[in-house]
Amino acid sequence: MLKSLIYKEWIKIRLVVWIALGLSLVALINIFLKVRHDILFVDAANYWYSFLFRGVVFFSILKFLPFIIGLAIAIAQYFPETVNKRIKLTFHLPVSENGVLIWMHTFGALVILTVFLVVLVLFTAGSAIFFPSNIIRASLLTMMPWFLGGMATYFLVALILLEPMWIYRGLYTAVAAGFVTVFYTGASIGAFRPVLMPLALITLLLSFVVLFSGYRFRKGEM
Repeated sequence: MLKSLIYKEWIKIRLVVWIALGLSLVALINIFLKVRHDILFVDAANYWYSFLFRGVVFFSILKFLPFIIGLAIAIAQYFPETVNKRIKLTFHLPVSENGVLIWMHTFGALVILTVFLVVLVLFTAGSAIFFPSNIIRASLLTMMPWFLGGMATYFLVALILLEPMWIYRGLYTAVAAGFVTVFYTGASIGAFRPVLMPLALITLLLSFVVLFSGYRFRKGEM
């Protein structure tokens, strides 16, 4: 049963996943081609100095990519469930309603996490060609809020899409928009390092909010 459920979820999001990976690869190639070009015109030490002390972010093209990926996968996975309230059919499976939502949500989150890990691993590998380890660490710390924001976006959009009442959808959307912007606030290199753990904890807690929609469904509000 769970294999069938997972396969159904994969069918819904697989195209978006491959597109996300393709766009990520294009973005990474663009980043490192530009880095190589710039280093050819100014020596590596000056380029590193610009990053460390002038705030030149060579990977800024990645900033909103996690947000777009989280948003797209959430829509691909959960919007079809809202068409003619198809999620009712899913809830009639011989699994508890919360269990179904948890499996759906966990699968989507793991897929997004896998995509993000692929991007980060490729970024780290490419950066190792041009930069010392301290710059790579600073870069990863700077990007972490962006990727946490992508996960938070997925969790919140799932809540919004499964919400049965439009007035609450509007309220959730307003709150989500204000909250997600925190992850993408402009800041200096590594500025978010002291709050990464709280942001990660909040993001983890957000993974459970979709159960509220399941609760409202059981109460007959859908």
